[in-house]
This record gives sequence, structure tokens and C-alpha cells, in this order.
Amino acid sequence: MKFHYDIETPVLLKTFLQEQFYSKKMISAIKQNGALLVNKQPVTVRKQMTEGDTLEVVLPEERPSQNLIYYHAPLDVLYEDDYYLAVSKPAHQNCAPSREHPHESLIEQVLAYLNPDSSQTVIVPHIVTRLDRNTQGIVLFSKHGHFHHRMSDVKMEKIYQCICFGLLSGEGDIIAPIARKSDSIIERQVNETGKYAKTSYQTLSACNRFTLSRVQLHTGRTHQIRVHFQYIDHPLVGDSLYGGTHPSIQGQALVCTDLKFIHPVTHKSVVLKDSVRQKALEDLFQQLCRES
Repeated sequence: MKFHYDIETPVLLKTFLQEQFYSKKMISAIKQNGALLVNKQPVTVRKQMTEGDTLEVVLPEERPSQNLIYYHAPLDVLYEDDYYLAVSKPAHQNCAPSREHPHESLIEQVLAYLNPDSSQTVIVPHIVTRLDRNTQGIVLFSKHGHFHHRMSDVKMEKIYQCICFGLLSGEGDIIAPIARKSDSIIERQVNETGKYAKTSYQTLSACNRFTLSRVQLHTGRTHQIRVHFQYIDHPLVGDSLYGGTHPSIQGQALVCTDLKFIHPVTHKSVVLKDSVRQKALEDLFQQLCRES
């Protein structure tokens, strides 16, 4: 992929690249396996550019990790452009391979989608937003490491819906630090030694033993919503790790329904919604209400 820039003021090429949010790692990769052309002539990052110059940056080709195996399966695409891809993740699927689930991950599925001919890989996906294995909803990928880096300074608004045990009314903020549990490599807990974490919730509906809530993350700690709802004694339905075991629901009733951000390349607002999985969660809530 190539980018073209018209230089308006004198500037060192390296400085210009840094101003355009090229990371040190990416600049190094471009020098090794890409190209920097000023007025169609190859140059180094030490080139002093002047007003009227034309810069062409050719991003380096990427190769996927050898640990990834192409997983050809239908993909629920919510959004796609030249730089990013957003998909709807089902429950019981990892975003990336793990020791317990080494293959058929979402990133392997996206890799196959972006490269139908696996012998000629040209697009390597990078995970921008992750979800736990049993959390459903929107996951965002970049189509190159450079675009993944461009998202590092982008403020994203992520909205979830969940079903929790107990009657939760009104709205509020849960502000409690989260740390890894000392005797587990997976489980987290609220602990004063942990990192700052803030979750906002708004009750949408409640009946008998269950509440359907809208949740917004202000920080991105591992298992944050699950840990915070357990902390206020309203564990998520189906979340056996955090006290929400349910006889017929396996995996937390939690969906990332909305994602909003300003596109770092086009500078346009991107508004994504996973209406299908949101509706399925709301239907599940109604079912639980009828059965309780």
C-alpha cells in the first residue's frame, strides 16, 4: 500500500514521518522492506525535503505468524474499508489462539477472509479491540500494523449490553481498581493494588431475578465488566468464573453492541452497531423473565 504527501514546508523526512504517526518500528520496517520516494527518487529518512516536494511512502509487506492457520468459515462483517475491518464475534470463539484453543480463532477466520488465496497472502490483520472468548459482539481489526498503531491515540466509545443477576435500578458508575488474582493466571479481582478502572451502567429493564443493562467502559482492563458487576453483587448471567453460574446458559450474557471512533486516516466518524446480537441478548432476557 502506498501513501502520497505534498510537502508544504521544509522538513526532515524522518520528522515528517513521525508527525504523520509512523512508529519507530514501522519506519524501520519501511527502510528494510518498503520504500521512501521523494519526487520519485529513493531517499533515506535523513532527506531534507523542501516546499513542493512529493513524498511517496510504500508500506512494507507483512507475513502472518506461523502459528496462525487459515480458518475458512462465514464471517459476519459489519464494516470494511481499505484500512479496517469490523466483524461480529459469536460466543465460544477466541479472538486469538490460546493454549486451550489453538485454532479456529477469529483472527484466523479474518486472515482467511482477507486472503482467499492463502498462497498469496497480502493482508495481515491486527486485533484493535478484543473480547473475551464468551463475550459476543463487535471486534475491530486493522489491515496493517501501521493502521493498528494509528488507533493507539484514537478515543473509542464502546457500549455493551449485559444481563446480570438481581434487580439493579437506575444508573451509576463503578470505580474500583482491578488486579490479577494472586493464585490464578486468568481470574481478576477488585484490589487496591490494581489499576484504575471505571464502568458506567444504565438499567434498561428488570424483572424478578434479572436486569438488562447498558454498559460503557471508560478503561479497558481485562474482564472489567465481569469483575465490576461481581463486585457490586450482580454477577453476569452465565459467568461461572465470576459467580454467575446458570444451569442453561454457558458463558457470560455480554455483548459489545456499539463502537464509535474518528477514523485516523479519513478523519470521518465511524459508527458501528451489532443489532443482531443485541436483539438476541434482549430476547434471552425476555426468556429468562418468563421462566423465572
